[in-house]
This record gives sequence, C-alpha cells and structure tokens, in this order.
Amino acid sequence: MRIALVVNEASGGGTDPAPLERAMREQGAEVETFGCRTEDLERIPDTGPDRIVVAGGDGTVGAVAELAGRLGVPLGVVPAGTANDFVRANGLPLDPVKAAALAASGQELRSLELGHLGDGRPFVNVASAGLASVAAHRAAPLKPRLGPLAYGVGALRAAATASPLECTVRVDDRTVFSGGAWQVILAVTGAFGGGSGVGAADPEDGMLDVAVIPAGSRIGLARRAWGLKRHTIAEQGGVEHHRGDVIAVDVPPGTEFNADGEVRDAGLERVTVERDAYSLVSGA
Repeated sequence: MRIALVVNEASGGGTDPAPLERAMREQGAEVETFGCRTEDLERIPDTGPDRIVVAGGDGTVGAVAELAGRLGVPLGVVPAGTANDFVRANGLPLDPVKAAALAASGQELRSLELGHLGDGRPFVNVASAGLASVAAHRAAPLKPRLGPLAYGVGALRAAATASPLECTVRVDDRTVFSGGAWQVILAVTGAFGGGSGVGAADPEDGMLDVAVIPAGSRIGLARRAWGLKRHTIAEQGGVEHHRGDVIAVDVPPGTEFNADGEVRDAGLERVTVERDAYSLVSGA
C-alpha cells in the first residue's frame, strides 16, 4: 500500500513524522511524507497514493479530507493538534503511533459529509460565530501552556466580556432566526472547543445542522455551557435547531468566526454540505 502522509509540523507544539512513518511501515506500507501547504497537497495526486493520512489539527484535516475524497482514496487521521476534536468525535486512537498504525492497516471505513464555507474552504467539525471566535482568540496564547484546557479558559473570558452577535440565519432560503445571539453553530460532526459539541449533528446524514443560542443573561450562559459540554445544547429550551442543505448567516461586515479551530472573517454567507464526501479509516 502506498500512503501519502501529510504532516503539519506546527500542530500541537510540533509533530515529528518519524514515529508515524515507522508505525505505518511496520504495517507493510510504503510512506511518502508531505507538508500541509497548498503546494504540498497539489503534489500528492501525481504520486498515486492508495491512502492519505493526515497528522495535524482539525483545520488541516478538512483540506486533506477534501483531497482524499477527490482522489477516491480512504483518509486516515492521526491526532496532532491541541484538542483533536475530530479524532475524539470519531472514536479514533488518541495515541499518535497507534492512530498511525490503524490508518495504515484499518479496513473499516465510514463515509462522511464535508462542510464548505462560501469561499470554498472545507470543514469537518463546525463553523461557529459569536462567543466561539472570541474564545478562540482568548485561548490562542494559552495553548502552549494549558493544551486543551485553554479552550475552557478562553470560553470563560469570552462569556464575561463579549456582547451578543446580531445576525440573521436562513436555512434553505427560510429565515429561522433574526436578532442577537450568543452563538451560531453550523455543525458537521458537531465537535469543537476541546470537548464541547452539538450531539444532534450526524456527519453521515448529508444534512448540515445549525444551533442558535439566543442572547440572554450572562448567568444563563452557565446552563448553555453545560449543554455544550453534555452535547445536549440542541435540546435546550429556547435554542433554535434546524437542518438543511444550505445555511446562510448574515453578520456585520468583518465579523470573525471559528471554523475547525481557525479564525475566519468570510464565508458564512452560504455554507453547504457534501454528502459522502470522503471515506474515513475508522476501525480495524
């Protein structure tokens, strides 16, 4: 088996590809390693891989998942980010070497959907505006010291200082919300923020989920935070939850949002989902 290993060496404080290459070669694979820049990914099709494996954060996983789907080869994922929400959501090994071995040898595949922002950027977990983007800014300088706990600290600081986001949300051209919101979450797997999630989201149903947490008291945010940690936010009273093929979120110009852990400022005007976009190596 020929494997193209894509490594984001900046993820999670630094990723050494050598142990991953060794683990896959022990499974009988031929391994060629690439970086994660666009020009690196563009070289992969010419190598004719049988499988692509990505070691990086969730933002890197999305771009490589899109490539694997386009080439029609399975995708293996090795945890190498700070929170590794995608790995956790799909029950993959959290030990990088074990994950690399599974990525090379596993035969069980899951066909998953892929979200696309309006500018074409893919995402595998969530795109979220409101408190999430503020929390991401607060968490960024804390990641080297606190790891996944940085997301929780960032969220607390955001809840104490941020203001609600004025927005309008449309699902398949139908307006489902207009007003102030603490958070708008567009979900594929629904996982984000080091353990939070929208449990109602199903990455195999070919539908994009959206959960809108309406503005309210800061005291009430504790209950919303608990719902996110318990993955039951979509079932809470007052929370808008909808599914559709195309979701549009109108926000003030320049509004930043978080997509798979990366801060963006454009693309919410038309968010779509691609059914059966790629196959994930999910088990032995």
